Amino acid sequence: MRAVSVLGATGSVGRQALEVIRRQGGFRVVSLTANTNARLMFEQIREFAPDLAVMTDADAAHELSRMIKSSGIGTEILSGEAALLTAAAVPGADTVLNALVGSVGLRPTLAAIAAGKRVALANKETLVAGGELVMAAAEASGAAILPVDSEHSAIFQCLQEGGRGWAEKILLTASGGPFRLTPAERFADITPAMALCHPNWSMGAKITIDSATLMNKGLEVIEAHWLFGRDLPVEILVHPESVVHSMVQFRDGAVLAQLGVPDMRAPIAYALYYPERVQSDFPRADFPALGRLTFESPDYGRFPCLRLALSAYDMGGAYPAVMSAANETAVERFLKGSAGFTDIPVIIEKTLSAYNDTDDLTADAVDEAGTWARAYAREVNNVNSYSCAALRRDNTDP
Repeated sequence: MRAVSVLGATGSVGRQALEVIRRQGGFRVVSLTANTNARLMFEQIREFAPDLAVMTDADAAHELSRMIKSSGIGTEILSGEAALLTAAAVPGADTVLNALVGSVGLRPTLAAIAAGKRVALANKETLVAGGELVMAAAEASGAAILPVDSEHSAIFQCLQEGGRGWAEKILLTASGGPFRLTPAERFADITPAMALCHPNWSMGAKITIDSATLMNKGLEVIEAHWLFGRDLPVEILVHPESVVHSMVQFRDGAVLAQLGVPDMRAPIAYALYYPERVQSDFPRADFPALGRLTFESPDYGRFPCLRLALSAYDMGGAYPAVMSAANETAVERFLKGSAGFTDIPVIIEKTLSAYNDTDDLTADAVDEAGTWARAYAREVNNVNSYSCAALRRDNTDP
């Protein structure tokens, strides 16, 4: 039987991963981590009986410890972000599913790699902020990194069939989010409640807002470059039906695609049980009911976050970490009401413009860049009066 640690167990991907394990079996859960949801963590501990549970929030850890003590369960409880590293490297687990949200996911990934774990990666910021460090560490240790995002899982599966050496181009699909057809002049009126209504996927708040701004697709382009080779071009295709999860074009002109209904449990299961496939009762695509599949190019003018992500990647160094951290803060401000939807790219661009890159990219440098960016982005004011170059109203692909 395999053994797994689930980082971010109470989030959307973490809960679905535990559902997959519950339904499919074959895994013992060794450790679980969460941030503040102590009650759900307690229920997960009662069901899966891990050796270790981590709450990064100290108050939540205290609440969980109280519940565990009164129940007589023997799970060890730790708290703080440093304890995430313990959970990621805990003895007895051969697989670590990283479903953390945000830049906090980088160091646990590095800890899991150093401990020789197989990493099922659902945390975008790990490769966005520290892709160079992560891939170098994985190459040195021989650790496998398996993508969990539906798009990267699709690309991985296509490359398994067609051969990486024959690949010519990645075709990365995007739903377009809830505002694909919304006129740009109405973007200033978008509220958090509107932006949290994704047409196809059920995700956590931060990822859903990133989908609404198309920032998630920029982050996924960066991930794809690190996972599948920086020499392999990536073209973004808006695909509103979210049935084609991504495609790979090969040098003979053939295109392989991976299709399925919008359900994260399938790519989660593929990463956890790889190289085997599992027999499941997950929903199947009903192609006659779908009728047609459509594709279009993204509008970089209406969705400047996409351009900003790609520009940060081109600048290299710690700039992607700054971009990612500034985006986290801008999204947080939007959700809390201290910034509007159209302010998000302005905050990111202004933070990137103010940053002076570090010479050496290390985990400490990534952390420092992220800390600086979050502090700067929190203080950006009068965003509506700032002239952001990324907000040019054009549709040109950078």
